[in-house]
Amino acid sequence: MELYVKLLDVIIPFYIIIGIGYYIGKKNPKFDTTFITNFAAKIGSPAMIFYTLTTTGITLSLFAHYFFYALVIIGGFSLIGVFILFLLKKDYISELPPLILPNTGNIGIPMCLFAYGTKGLGVASAIASVILLLHFTLNIFLAKKTFSIDVLLKSMPSYAILASVFFLYFELNVPGFIENTTFLLTYATIFLVLMSLGIALNNLKVISWRDASILGATRVIIGPIIAFCLIKYLNLYGYAAGVLLIQSAMPSAVLTYLVGSMYSKKKVVDNIASVIVTSTIISAFTIPIVVYYALLYYQ
Repeated sequence: MELYVKLLDVIIPFYIIIGIGYYIGKKNPKFDTTFITNFAAKIGSPAMIFYTLTTTGITLSLFAHYFFYALVIIGGFSLIGVFILFLLKKDYISELPPLILPNTGNIGIPMCLFAYGTKGLGVASAIASVILLLHFTLNIFLAKKTFSIDVLLKSMPSYAILASVFFLYFELNVPGFIENTTFLLTYATIFLVLMSLGIALNNLKVISWRDASILGATRVIIGPIIAFCLIKYLNLYGYAAGVLLIQSAMPSAVLTYLVGSMYSKKKVVDNIASVIVTSTIISAFTIPIVVYYALLYYQ
């Protein structure tokens, strides 16, 4: 019974905040979330990366290992994603981001915090930092179908990762005022982006339920299966393995839609929106199962 109560403590807060956003979107369909997007990209996400990596006790070695594991999972999922998109006769370049870039930051990080406490927060952020970095680099490259060094230079999460690694390598203590500031920005970002997800669910439409359901299910089912295989192959254990499993089960990130809407064709953007909707709906059933398994076997 205690495990079930813990599961509710982990899951319910997300539904409440997303529900608040959904209600706001219903009341005001023209609610503009541009500010939230810009805030998250330029200030909130970098602050989240820095705070969660430098104040939770994670070591540089643990960060490096799980940063690499996240890249392995993304690489493996990319092959599967391209194959499934090809079978469905989709644009396997521009429509790949919602399959390989889950919402590990604004859902995954706090969910791992609720599940494992601050010890899980650092590992969750190591994984999320990869995704956030790719959101503002690879995601843009795939949406535009072109490479640009300017995108890398303007990617604020990359600078946050470098700053975090600097502090971890030299084992420096973060000044109190910086820790407190990034703490406030981190939780403000989590709330705002979760709320914007609820708002977006009002506006995002599903073009083809069949294709979107296949791709959405692929995102939230194949993701944890790949992570589970990696955990078994590398004989990972403890809370860090549980965090890796939970993070891999997250639905598609809204940022893939926001980036796509700036650089991709309307048909592609509509298909991305469809996958976000279906993966979010399906994850309401799959995430509790994954979290329950993680809490039961990886402590």
